[in-house]
Amino acid sequence: MKVLSLLLFLHISIDLFSQIGKLPVKVSDMLKIRSLNGITLNREGTRAAFTVTSIEPDGDNKWEYKYVNQIWMLTTGIEPEVKQLTTRENSSQADWSPDGKQLVFVRQADGKPQLFLLSLDGGEAVQLTKTKYGVAAPQWSPDGKQILFSSTITISDLLKDSILNPGRQVPRWPFEKPGYLKNEQFHTSPAKSDPDGNMEEIRSYLDNNVTDKKAKVIDKLDFQDETDISAEVSFTHFYIVDAKPDAVPVEITKGFYSFNKADFTPDGTQIVISGDIDSLQHPDRSLENEIFITNRDGGNLRLLLGEEGKEYSAPKLSTSGKWLAFLYRKVPGIGFPKLAIMPLNGNTGDIIDLPFDRAVSNLVWSSDDNYIYFVCQSNGGAPVYRVDIKSKKVAPLTDYNSGVISFDIIKNMLVYVKTEVADPFEIYLADGAGKNTKRISRFNYDWVKQKQLSFPEKKSFTNSKGQTIEYWVMKPVGYEEGKKYPLLLNIHGGPSAMWGPGEPTMWHEFQFWCSKGYGVVYCNPRGSGGYGMDFLLANVNDWGTGPTSDVLTALDKTVTEGWADSSRLVVTGGSYAGYLVGWIIAHDHRFKAACSQRGVYDLPTFFGEGNAWRLVPMYFGGYPWEDSARFRLESESPINYVQNITTPYIIFHGDNDRRTGFVQSEMLYRSLKALGRPVEYVRHAGGTHELTRSGNNRQRIDQMLRTYEFFERWLKGTTR
Repeated sequence: MKVLSLLLFLHISIDLFSQIGKLPVKVSDMLKIRSLNGITLNREGTRAAFTVTSIEPDGDNKWEYKYVNQIWMLTTGIEPEVKQLTTRENSSQADWSPDGKQLVFVRQADGKPQLFLLSLDGGEAVQLTKTKYGVAAPQWSPDGKQILFSSTITISDLLKDSILNPGRQVPRWPFEKPGYLKNEQFHTSPAKSDPDGNMEEIRSYLDNNVTDKKAKVIDKLDFQDETDISAEVSFTHFYIVDAKPDAVPVEITKGFYSFNKADFTPDGTQIVISGDIDSLQHPDRSLENEIFITNRDGGNLRLLLGEEGKEYSAPKLSTSGKWLAFLYRKVPGIGFPKLAIMPLNGNTGDIIDLPFDRAVSNLVWSSDDNYIYFVCQSNGGAPVYRVDIKSKKVAPLTDYNSGVISFDIIKNMLVYVKTEVADPFEIYLADGAGKNTKRISRFNYDWVKQKQLSFPEKKSFTNSKGQTIEYWVMKPVGYEEGKKYPLLLNIHGGPSAMWGPGEPTMWHEFQFWCSKGYGVVYCNPRGSGGYGMDFLLANVNDWGTGPTSDVLTALDKTVTEGWADSSRLVVTGGSYAGYLVGWIIAHDHRFKAACSQRGVYDLPTFFGEGNAWRLVPMYFGGYPWEDSARFRLESESPINYVQNITTPYIIFHGDNDRRTGFVQSEMLYRSLKALGRPVEYVRHAGGTHELTRSGNNRQRIDQMLRTYEFFERWLKGTTR
């Protein structure tokens, strides 16, 4: 037995260190990472299609790079093979025809995403649609004759589209333009435009100014998208088109409403679809969502699930068509939906809850209707789970030290894209129970195995609420016993996000800092996702003090290990974590330097400035003008403690970040500058809230290097 244990240890050690090369992870290595998503199996489970996103040079400027999406295929036999299928314009969202001989996918054509058909027998892809509103989410009908897809259309286009709106109807819900009754502003007038004319001519003139983009007139509640302010209301509708070129798509859903998910019944005669068709409320105010069933041609739409104050979403029919799986929750509010099933022809009294205290996504039924597979974040990972319909027992099929990005299962074949510390994105095969796992791709494996990596150590403690807080410690690459190293406290946003070894977006950042000689510690403080509802709600009315206690305790416990230099501590974080960095350095002065990215610093202002404004009433129980909430919002805003900030501070924000709003960072910077504090402010042109994850690659590199350079300024005076 001892010999066997020793051999096993040697095998594990050799395998682990085979992933550790001699080269450091460089900032430009982010350009090498190829990410994978959208994996889907054919009916026999013999082939899978998926999308590969790579980063390639953009034009002649050697510093500029672009994202390129292409569709690849793998075979799942004894000797799996992986090969690229598309090479031209960006291609994604592939779906198999029922006979497995064709793929439908989405590709840009004349500036709009359109459907293309690709034969597996060879030849070029053939364009199927030429819709002026673009397409998304294609899905084959079970008989292989038609394809279901969605398109998004603005209200201004819908009002004047004689095909989609032949009767020139107007919304029944109020558009909320003050002074008008029954949406009279939508009834066009033949009056000519004249700024000096009568009222009808003046209104025509003003309408022309809007058309010519000289003015934006805002009457809606949610007037910020991710990059700008917008007066438009948009609707997503589903269409069906024959699977042959030049076919004309037919609208399945209609009206001034939005639909968001559709699924054919197994016999193909009906479509289960989710959306919201509240006729009494403006779409910005109606937070409910319903599930319907309609004939394949869009006729006989009837409600399956829906009630006031609830959101029913993500409908997924079982393989036999007998059962409908879905998610539901109360709205508005903080929390994640419950997973449930009911007979397709049942009602709310037939709902069967499948209890699981996590936020699940990507529901997939087993071929025998006995299991539902899904992914959810939990305890630092994002495993594939399956729930037994009869026993209601939920079991993870993959581990908590990795994250599954995308998966599919057919019969007993499970295929998935996984990220882990040793390799950021690869494809794995397993059986339906998650056993006999085998990696079958090497999109990143070959270059990553040459790199020196830091592997996180998982630790935990009990916080003041009696909750278990998990945290991870990464030592610097080339760590030597007895030496002291700077330590970076890295904090996640959300506030309901969750980090761990299974978080793909942080792989490069963590490894970069460790390659530069820093230790890294990160944790999931109270309010994080992945630990159940009670944990998620633990930061309500407490964005600052409680979460600060958790992240600083993780830092303190790391420092007590003896290798981290307590005189060389730095801290960084983005979004909610940008907020928390501002809060921390206003209340604690241990850090040598600090960095906030795309943060929120004044909660009352954030209510008006950010498109995530609903976080204010959800977390703090009211609005800035209400006595019940005003004091809490002010006391929880870092800007109101700005006079206490003396830590050298670099603040980042994108010019087009409308999720948190860039005025937040301008206020904080100007306040600190007026106080004469050591502060630097960086704005990235065109940058959105997603800059560090999917933004301009030159700016992604800039932000990481600029943070590193700023920290080094303030650490250089200390002993290294």
